Amino acid sequence: MRPRTLDDYIGQTHLVGPGNVLRRMIDSGRVASFILWGPPGVGKTTLARIIANTTKAPFYTLSAVTSGVKEVRDVIEQCKRSAGDMFSDGARPILFIDEIHRFSKSQQDSLLGAVENGTVTLIGATTENPSFEIIRPLLSRAQVYVLKPLEEEELKHLIDHTLANDEILKSRKVRVEQTAALFRYAGGDARKLLNILDLLEQSTGHGEDIVINDRVITERLQENPQAYDKNGEMHYDIISAFIKSIRGSDPDAAVYWLARMIAGGEDPEFIARRLVILASEDIGLAQPYAMMVANSCYEIVQKIGMPEGRIPLSECAIYLATCPKSNSAYLAIDAALAEVRASGNLPVPLHLRNAPTSLMKKLDYGKEYKYAHDYPDHFVRQQFRPDEIADKRFWNPAHNQAEDTMSARQKSRWG
Repeated sequence: MRPRTLDDYIGQTHLVGPGNVLRRMIDSGRVASFILWGPPGVGKTTLARIIANTTKAPFYTLSAVTSGVKEVRDVIEQCKRSAGDMFSDGARPILFIDEIHRFSKSQQDSLLGAVENGTVTLIGATTENPSFEIIRPLLSRAQVYVLKPLEEEELKHLIDHTLANDEILKSRKVRVEQTAALFRYAGGDARKLLNILDLLEQSTGHGEDIVINDRVITERLQENPQAYDKNGEMHYDIISAFIKSIRGSDPDAAVYWLARMIAGGEDPEFIARRLVILASEDIGLAQPYAMMVANSCYEIVQKIGMPEGRIPLSECAIYLATCPKSNSAYLAIDAALAEVRASGNLPVPLHLRNAPTSLMKKLDYGKEYKYAHDYPDHFVRQQFRPDEIADKRFWNPAHNQAEDTMSARQKSRWG
């Protein structure tokens, strides 16, 4: 059921709809390097293949899970040999890298030259934020496009299309009575929805009607909790519920979703890593020890593995759920990054600059810097930001016991 043309492609109209960016790129036949960022099952790989088919470009694939620097260099050499005179038509070889966020820095570095000189058009696919996982030189050479989970109308279209065209389902009598549970379990993931339909077909005897309603969907998936999740993507749904339960201070819900992940065979280190992220993002300065607890949990799980690892995971989840919450540190760094993007590389004030040479000292590098430990209470007023943003604030403390104390201390210093 994988679409082969844009006419069959469902979803992502903000990118491939008439007049939109990828549609224009495909229609022109001149495709620039880009990275597709979105959750599983929304059409990243399919879109890359459609682009290659439409532009008649040689298409090469690598999986970041199984490929190293050698494989990258080998496929780039293949691209060079296959390019021939295609450059005159704009049909440069396309190199599609699935899960590109799993590439190490050295692996990503090995792509730069080929992307820069036009040997290949790179299309990467990732479920993780490229800002954190992709090196900056590669990001500067490839536009990032965000793919969204399929909406309800798009999922309905997918069901109709599948029932009409799938070789097996079109030979069976299918009654679609309700779709709420089906869409809930699919979660905007086309592959997951198709896997659920596959499960229904396999679990319904020949000669019987295949019935799609909320009761049947719920019963079949509870009987076969992993049957429709062949590629392990269900963890994106469950981990989301897990994180939101801890953020919402519900330890019982947190333990329940933790149990669902453990019972489903989820990687315990994946769970532990997410707890470390949550401790800094959602608890932060309200209880700074939370990050230490989460990091200790991660290290313990690495050392002891499962099944014993379930115990520190449970302890950590309950502790984090009952902690006071604050996202002020998370908001502060995002606000500061937004300022950096807006104002660029503002000069460091002279008194804060390092002065390792006599020339720098003559240029007043480091002059008039006040060493805080030479002053009462180890504090002295001086400017630490560029002139252009001298009064700009990024950290706005949340109201909790720890940050109220920090805020009061800062007010006593800075007013």
